[in-house]
Amino acid sequence: MVNEDGTQAPVKAKGRPRGRPRSFDRETALEKALLAFWEHGYEATSVSDLTRVMDIGAPSLYAAFGDKRSLFDEVVRVYGTRYGSFTDRALAEEPTARAAVERILREAATAYTEPGHPHGCLVVHAAANCSTPEVEQSLRERRNANIAAFESRIRADVAAGVLPPDTDASALARHTGAMIQGMSQQARDGASREELAAVAEIAMSIWPRTGTHTG
Repeated sequence: MVNEDGTQAPVKAKGRPRGRPRSFDRETALEKALLAFWEHGYEATSVSDLTRVMDIGAPSLYAAFGDKRSLFDEVVRVYGTRYGSFTDRALAEEPTARAAVERILREAATAYTEPGHPHGCLVVHAAANCSTPEVEQSLRERRNANIAAFESRIRADVAAGVLPPDTDASALARHTGAMIQGMSQQARDGASREELAAVAEIAMSIWPRTGTHTG
């Protein structure tokens, strides 16, 4: 623009628009997504379902979490820390494989039936009827990693004489995994904590007697 005296008028610089602050709490939204995936599984939970339960728009979801698969990956990590960590704790803290597995099954009976969230285990149920191979594989690897951890502890106890030398570590580890997964499904089907605790007690009765050490 030119002033009346012919001089150039200063041009007002256009201010850069401020970024819009997020209108939601990320952790709260993530927890709502976790509960949705836990209840309905990966495949049956659509993006529109997620935006509804998280109370955000699709652009906000993509900006904060990426796509549905990225959001689910984060949900699984949070679930492992917030709800599923009892397995790792027992393996780290208990002196023997038997004591660790007994504690895991006992705590699973409680965790899988607690009020306030879906019953059972997200890692067991989220891939049900899933047509996304990457999701199925990811959850399968997590379940198999637990079985491998059980087997490692059992073999260590056999080597230390805590369990008999003829203990079938692989079969015993898979039995433990089958019990955990079965208890999860039973919880989904309405089994109570007391009923699952009784199942856990029976499951421990098949463990071999200890060797030269107490366990």
